[in-house]
Amino acid sequence: MNGVAFTVAELAERFDLGVRGDGTCRITGVATLAHAGAEQVSFLANPRYRAQLQTSTAAAVIVRAADADLEGAPVRLIASDPYVAFAKIAALFEHRPAPSPGVHPSAIIAATAVISAGASIGPLCVVEDGAVIEDGAVLGAHCLVGRDCTVGAQSRLVARVTLVERVRLGRRVLVHPGAVLGADGFGLAFERDHWIKVPQLGGVRIGDDCEIGANTTIDRGALEDTVLEEDVRLDNQIQIAHNVHIGAHTAIAGCAAVAGSARIGRYCLIGGAAGILGHLTVADRVTITAMTLVTHSIREAGEYSSASPMQESRLWRRNAARIRHLDELARRVAAIDKGSTQ
Repeated sequence: MNGVAFTVAELAERFDLGVRGDGTCRITGVATLAHAGAEQVSFLANPRYRAQLQTSTAAAVIVRAADADLEGAPVRLIASDPYVAFAKIAALFEHRPAPSPGVHPSAIIAATAVISAGASIGPLCVVEDGAVIEDGAVLGAHCLVGRDCTVGAQSRLVARVTLVERVRLGRRVLVHPGAVLGADGFGLAFERDHWIKVPQLGGVRIGDDCEIGANTTIDRGALEDTVLEEDVRLDNQIQIAHNVHIGAHTAIAGCAAVAGSARIGRYCLIGGAAGILGHLTVADRVTITAMTLVTHSIREAGEYSSASPMQESRLWRRNAARIRHLDELARRVAAIDKGSTQ
């Protein structure tokens, strides 16, 4: 991919993997089982793809010990978790040119902003009063870093990222294009016949090693900060409302929405298009499946779902019509039960 090559033995030593076969085999890249070539490594993590192992032309395949003797590629790298091992190996072949430190001539930097000499500020960026850009931070083209915002050391704003105000990014935070952090939370008070806007006086705090997907929005708090602890991973097009608190190592898939003042625990997994209502608490190590609507707090670890599975349309319409009579049916059953006990 980028001129980098390793032997199987070198990869095994670097990532503490077992080897079955020729350790001198040369690896120059990574690919799927179906498309890997003679100098590429692939992986088998999902049992559904075992059949592809037999026809794969990969030079080597990362497998669990239980799959080491299956027919297929002659060289095996043995890992307790093949997907994790594959992720680490794939990173060796990712080529991203390191941006040069400095400020592009087209960038606009406020007089009171503090820019580390080791930071890189790209074309047409704007850095406003009181902002701090720490050592090794990278701002891609068209980024805005607003008043009193901090971009932590080694963090990267890919392009067109907006930090509105009072946003603190920790170290090594990755923010993808179009994300907006620190916009007003949806705070409104209704007086007789009109809305009054509630000032959003808090900020946003993002911990170390977080990743925020494209076009995701994280609103600043009304009084206290909206918080993401370390190593939180957000997919694209997610809405995080004001004063939400997300615990460390939680991952949320695309198009999910978390309403104001909800508190999500550590090591949680939240599926795509899930919704969590405001002021609720979700315990540590909770999995919420796709399209689930969380309407009450979850106090215990486990997996939770609420969406109806797909059905053939004619059957769905029939069942939907019957749902309208569900309360009537429940009352009739209750009456029958009551009569049978008298």
